[in-house]
Amino acid sequence: MMFIELVKNINQFNSMILGWSNKYIEMLPVADFVKDAIIDSLNLVPFLFIIFFFIELFEIYFSKKMKHIPEYSRKIGPFIGALTALVPQCGFSVIASTLYIRNLISKGTLIAVYISTSDEAIPVLLAHPEMLHTIIPILSTKFILAILTGYCVDLTFKSVKKQSIESEYIEIETHGCCHHEISNDRFKKRILILHPLKHTLNIFAFILIVSLILNWILMISEGHLQQVFFYNSPVQPVISAIIGLIPNCAISVLITMLYIEHAISFGSVIAGLSTGAGLGLLILLKKNCSIKDSAIIVSILLGVSIAAGLILQIFT
Repeated sequence: MMFIELVKNINQFNSMILGWSNKYIEMLPVADFVKDAIIDSLNLVPFLFIIFFFIELFEIYFSKKMKHIPEYSRKIGPFIGALTALVPQCGFSVIASTLYIRNLISKGTLIAVYISTSDEAIPVLLAHPEMLHTIIPILSTKFILAILTGYCVDLTFKSVKKQSIESEYIEIETHGCCHHEISNDRFKKRILILHPLKHTLNIFAFILIVSLILNWILMISEGHLQQVFFYNSPVQPVISAIIGLIPNCAISVLITMLYIEHAISFGSVIAGLSTGAGLGLLILLKKNCSIKDSAIIVSILLGVSIAAGLILQIFT
């Protein structure tokens, strides 16, 4: 409850600080839906920066821990991978893909990380106080789905090969979605401030574009956004899951914004965010020597996400 109150207070403070800019935006000679999109997006900037600053601290710490997953991969890899990936960031799925390609974690652990990863969904939801109550259900659903899928995959497929990793130098992919380093010496390069600022501006641009599109659709559809996106249709989780496969931060922002606008169901947001593994999928497809193996992983990820989305849409 204290955290929720803190989030609400920060948003109230942001509204007070940015109140003067909103007055000038209202005077712009543009359509009302454009003004609304600019105001809504601009008001999120200070809060997003605060969120990404703390996420940066988490990422610095957990990226180091993530590299120790091979030690536990044969026993609790899917659990550790899913738990670590809950932290909203853009580097863990990349690290997991690199470890998998080097045969240091199991297929189930990799898929667990992919499913549990949410990219920018949580920061966007945090920036909307009215949606705070949805964060725990989304995270817990994805976490449980990731663990169950991960262990089922490891029981079905051959586990990671036994391999001595103590004496082997493991070169981990060291760049995230904004081409920033995810190693632990970033304090020397002042990335602690620069990357959250860059990430905030990128997400602001994504949110602004998505808001403009959604506001325009709302205007031309006279508020019937649910019908435009096939609300409660079995097609919706399928479309959401397929879109989620696109390796870009903007996709998780799009899916989350659609959910905030009540244009897609809870099942659809789970389906879309579960396939949204960020740049991890791109690294896998680029560097995995086995096209068949990559196709199996993507198929499992897509199939499980669609199935979960459809089930949740029926029973929620």
